[in-house]
Amino acid sequence: MFNQNQYNTITDVQVQDESTVRSFMAGVFTWMFIALAITAGISYYVSITPEIMQLMVTETGLSIFGWVVMLAPIGFVLLMSFRFQKLSAMSLTLLFVVYSVLVGLSLSFIFLVYTMGSIATTFVVTSLTFGVMAVAGYTTKTDLTKFGSILMMGLVGIIIATVINFFLKSDSMQYVISFIGVLVFTGLTAYDVQKLKKIGNEMTAGEESTRKYTIMGALSLYLDFINLFLFLLRFLGRRN
Repeated sequence: MFNQNQYNTITDVQVQDESTVRSFMAGVFTWMFIALAITAGISYYVSITPEIMQLMVTETGLSIFGWVVMLAPIGFVLLMSFRFQKLSAMSLTLLFVVYSVLVGLSLSFIFLVYTMGSIATTFVVTSLTFGVMAVAGYTTKTDLTKFGSILMMGLVGIIIATVINFFLKSDSMQYVISFIGVLVFTGLTAYDVQKLKKIGNEMTAGEESTRKYTIMGALSLYLDFINLFLFLLRFLGRRN
């Protein structure tokens, strides 16, 4: 599971100009899809390239490079979140692209664990779920802010429970974590889309700040999609 601390960089505003919002959201989803395509391509390529897999995995487990690949994405999210104000739009974009490559490297392991068919099925289910919730978040008149606070508390709980279960290695606890994870990231998808819709109203095309918020918005939705996919895979994935 990947961290989502970038929410602290995005503030709530009121929606007034729908055309501005549509333009901003188009940029957000474009970059999200680009990042997902990079991640999918890298993960599949690495999974069928034994030379690269051997650099990450040894007979005793993950190599030093493997641990770097697994942990580096968290560092990138923290860097983009806490240095958001100081980093340029170009720097944020480059970090986002590199981040999607690192996630692709780390996700290459799922091809060793699960069948290709179940991965494809889970991806389709994730896409449909994500799409429905994104539309719901964009079109609903209900303010999801109060639900966002609950969902963020749920996210913190998942992180804590995941760390604890890393040592306990309980299958039952993992099942519960995965179930809650699906609910949390399904809800976060709608919440984030609505929040980004509000932000889009304050953006002006071509400005540096607009490009920066576009990348951070894409990162938010990218993380929602990836985490939802991983939690669903634990239910729908068939092991090799």
